[in-house]
Amino acid sequence: MNGSSLFDNRRSLQLGFWAAVGCVLTFAAFTAAFVGLLFVRPLFLWTDLAAYLAFDRAYPTLLPDAARLAMLVFGPIFVILLNSIYDLAAPPQKSLARLALCFGLGFALLTGAHYFVQLTAVRASVAAGVTDGLVQVVQANPYSAFAALNMLGWTLFLALATLCAAPVFAGGGLARVIRYALIATGLICLVGGVGYVAQNAAVVFVAMNPAMGGAVLIATVALSIYFRRLLRGV
Repeated sequence: MNGSSLFDNRRSLQLGFWAAVGCVLTFAAFTAAFVGLLFVRPLFLWTDLAAYLAFDRAYPTLLPDAARLAMLVFGPIFVILLNSIYDLAAPPQKSLARLALCFGLGFALLTGAHYFVQLTAVRASVAAGVTDGLVQVVQANPYSAFAALNMLGWTLFLALATLCAAPVFAGGGLARVIRYALIATGLICLVGGVGYVAQNAAVVFVAMNPAMGGAVLIATVALSIYFRRLLRGV
């Protein structure tokens, strides 16, 4: 390996390490905000836009926007992580790693657009009292057009990204932990997608919150350790 290749490899490992750490921190922030909501206001079940707006006025809090911001940041950081995983992949796994990166980009675009709209257009419209058309945009409506696009990102594109990335980590030890956590993330997301299509709120809640969240945190914590170990050997 020449000097340039060594430098490029080290830079990719550094990006992978810090991206994994960033994924851990943003997902932990999202989880903390989500859990915090359970203590500051009751659970809201969608009926109509008027009921949601009244609920939002009755229980004002910045925690939902904090959670959305964390997930908006998570998307591009996850793409950076997948890029480092692609660089890490052995030649037989390059095609799958490239697919993981492509699916990860789709995930980041779909979910990022959703969260950005919630943080900007929806927030400003509600504050100004301009609510025409919001029923198909606001996240609180689980079957609005934008909520569906967000779920497409989480349940299909994230699932495919993690399932394609998993085979890159062959062998035992920490690589096995990463591989199994990525596979678990993908399968859980697919289950959440089936639940969403079937309009089964309980399946969606369990799959896309504690189950998927736990799998993602395990995978990203293990990846940060994995890249850190590789950096020490370069």
